[in-house]
Amino acid sequence: MLELNLPRRFNAAEYFVDRNVDKGRGEQTAILFEDQTYTYRQFLENVNRMANVLTELDIRMEDRVMLLLRDTPQMLFSFYGAIKIGAVPIPSNILMKAPDFLYMLNDSRAAVLIVDALFLPEVEKILDQAVFLKQVMVCGDADHEHLSFDELLEKANTNVKAAETTPDDTAFWLYSGRDPEKLMGAVHHHSHMVYCAEAYAKGILNMTSEDRAMGSFLFFAYGLGNGAYFPFAVGATTILISHPPNPELFYEDLVKYQPTLFFTVPTLLGVMAEYKKTCRSESKELPPVESLRACISSAEILSPEIYHRFKEEFGVEILDGTGSTEICHIFLSNRFGEIKVGSSGKVVPGYGARLLDDDGQPVKSGQVGNLMISGGSIASAYWNQRAETKYNMQGEWFVTGDRYLMDEDGFYYFRGRSDDMLRVGGKWLAPREVEDTLNQHPAVAESAVVGYQDAKDLIKPYAFVVLKSDQDVSTELEEEIKQFVRDRIATYKFPRWIEFTDKIPKTAGGKIQRFILQERIKARG
Repeated sequence: MLELNLPRRFNAAEYFVDRNVDKGRGEQTAILFEDQTYTYRQFLENVNRMANVLTELDIRMEDRVMLLLRDTPQMLFSFYGAIKIGAVPIPSNILMKAPDFLYMLNDSRAAVLIVDALFLPEVEKILDQAVFLKQVMVCGDADHEHLSFDELLEKANTNVKAAETTPDDTAFWLYSGRDPEKLMGAVHHHSHMVYCAEAYAKGILNMTSEDRAMGSFLFFAYGLGNGAYFPFAVGATTILISHPPNPELFYEDLVKYQPTLFFTVPTLLGVMAEYKKTCRSESKELPPVESLRACISSAEILSPEIYHRFKEEFGVEILDGTGSTEICHIFLSNRFGEIKVGSSGKVVPGYGARLLDDDGQPVKSGQVGNLMISGGSIASAYWNQRAETKYNMQGEWFVTGDRYLMDEDGFYYFRGRSDDMLRVGGKWLAPREVEDTLNQHPAVAESAVVGYQDAKDLIKPYAFVVLKSDQDVSTELEEEIKQFVRDRIATYKFPRWIEFTDKIPKTAGGKIQRFILQERIKARG
């Protein structure tokens, strides 16, 4: 493990924001967003303003503040403003729906919700059921009766005294969404961001103040590190992108902002490579992207096909790795000069790894085992989930739920989940959630969902559906069912393919035999 040697009085907001001004970086660029630029001094002033806004709302140490915001400067002001006064921000998945927001609000007992105006209509569906919520603050223009983020921030004082926190105080939560019926708040501490920055940003990426980091989705662990604290650990610049993952727009961003590091997911790497190839075939001239020194990929498995296509089109190495919400960032990674395409890389220095069989015994090199990780950024608990905490956080070791193989050179290869969970577009998907939604359609008797690897080697949901006896198979019904699901759960979760079948294979105990369905798909090629 890394030795951080942090003082007993320690506040992460002071470390990542104030410290850069104290070091003379006040006029250097901290944040680029659309046509806006914030220096480190302006960043600090706005963080302090937000801290004072929350204090005026009677938010105190350890109170929870839920953030439902796009990747904007306001997201960073809110995140660090809460941390500065010892409160606990909870960056939340903006792709979810009203029932999920309600669950997180009530489970966390958040006193304040800071929400982007874009998501206000969805949030207002459930506000009357949020039993602990005291205030709603809306960021952006909208017709509402709630507090205005912009007005409050503008009026607030720029001076504030940081809370007397320690490295072991709770800094933020991130909800782990592996089970839609039991989202769990992973509790992270003030020291965890520092640990990840030392281990990965500095240890693997060699980040310096000259870097410009571009990524997306600050609401989950990988994105939070890339955009919200890695750059600030070294006095670099973060580039915030709030638009959807459109390849043409992202290419324009690469040209406009000239990032040195591009943090992304395989899905986007694939479509960007395809976009550039298509432009070339159509004789459409694109401006060159010459600033990148590396791409970093995580959150889903990077196939060799996408790796080679992207590298061919952009001429830059991809450092593929894997991490988790509970460990805060990447703990297995390829690195400069040490890349094995198709692997998740080696253990990041500062972390430990074990591969155990189902009886808890170590497996040999070349054998598949259940992955456990140790290190100084592992969540201390799941909020109010004692049984899950005891099972997953075993002393210094965390049970990832992933199955891996390690070769003789120490490179790790993903071999599936020990449960039924799917990784779709970098986000967890529980087949049961999709099945429950499918089964609500009046034409559906029952269903089963598995992961299907498409032509680009990306995992997408594939549904087998048994219709009720009075229903006939049709293309129209298939599309109707897809839209039905899309309207009720996050878009990335809806089944891209539906296959109508007479029967779902099950065990004697009624458990869906997903491996049979997987084999059925494979047999068809």
